[in-house]
Amino acid sequence: MATLSEVARLAGVTTATVSNVLRNTQKVKPATVQKVQEAIAATGYRPNLMARALAEGKSSMVALVLPDINNPFYPEFVRVAERVARHRNYFLMVCNTDERPDIGRAYLHQIAGTLADGVLVLHTGISADDINALKTRRSPIVLASEEKVDLADQIPHVVVNFHRAGEIAGQHLLTLGHRRIGVIVGCGLEGMQVGRLEGFRDALHAAGVALPDAVIRNVSDTVAGGHDAAVSLLEQHPDLTAIFCTNDLMAYGASQALADRGIRIPQDISLIGITDIQLAKDMRPALTTVALGIEQVATISINLLLDLIENPTHEPTIVQVPDPVLVVRTSTGPARSGAA
Repeated sequence: MATLSEVARLAGVTTATVSNVLRNTQKVKPATVQKVQEAIAATGYRPNLMARALAEGKSSMVALVLPDINNPFYPEFVRVAERVARHRNYFLMVCNTDERPDIGRAYLHQIAGTLADGVLVLHTGISADDINALKTRRSPIVLASEEKVDLADQIPHVVVNFHRAGEIAGQHLLTLGHRRIGVIVGCGLEGMQVGRLEGFRDALHAAGVALPDAVIRNVSDTVAGGHDAAVSLLEQHPDLTAIFCTNDLMAYGASQALADRGIRIPQDISLIGITDIQLAKDMRPALTTVALGIEQVATISINLLLDLIENPTHEPTIVQVPDPVLVVRTSTGPARSGAA
């Protein structure tokens, strides 16, 4: 394997000049940069990133800790975050916890301030107290899109208005004349997605419509969870005209349960979700949903982390992303005649 010294000899410069070119410090003349780049290509030199990190105390690596890479939301988030990080000359490391907070805590202990200059945490179930305890590593940690904001004065947060998302979903169904509505709520690592449910319930309450506990199902944030919950709702409440799911993945499972029983969407039952993952667009019928703005959330989150890395004296902050937006597709329609 070629060394830095070999590149320097071939280019006729010092090793320090080669290092400056590799770091893109803007201190080297264009002609010299070209000579060094030609020498790098000729020798096949590859910088030892770990050695550089040890020497400089900076890895140019950031980590994203998430609970379940199988959930389509997370690959979509990762794609955006990686693109932004790369544009700012950082590498992105993805750490999947398999929905185990203990694995998430282990990742944070092992990589914060060592392999990674900073860590972005998504829905891992790790307590704010555990995360705050790692601040002594002087490696910023940002929480993004958490259902509940804890220790906001000590930990940077990127906040999504989940209550408003649920409210928008409820208002849409009410506008279409739905009054008999079933609800499927995801019980992920942080427990029930309370903000989304409360927003939905508040919208119905404002219109004088009750939401009995009997028509609410709390299940895992999976296709199977949505399917099984829809089956339960259909068996016990055949008069429902709509189903609200607190994320699109469960709505997809619910749509399968409806299709298996020959129930037409939206003619017999309307279906609405929250998130607006790619699957929502690809479903047939395409899913009406409340978009959380995955690209915006990911872009704001990773930029906040990188800003904190580059400006360590910056105080913890809360960044509120733009409000969720209703995306009307073909899975919702007027309540069937005589069902109101």
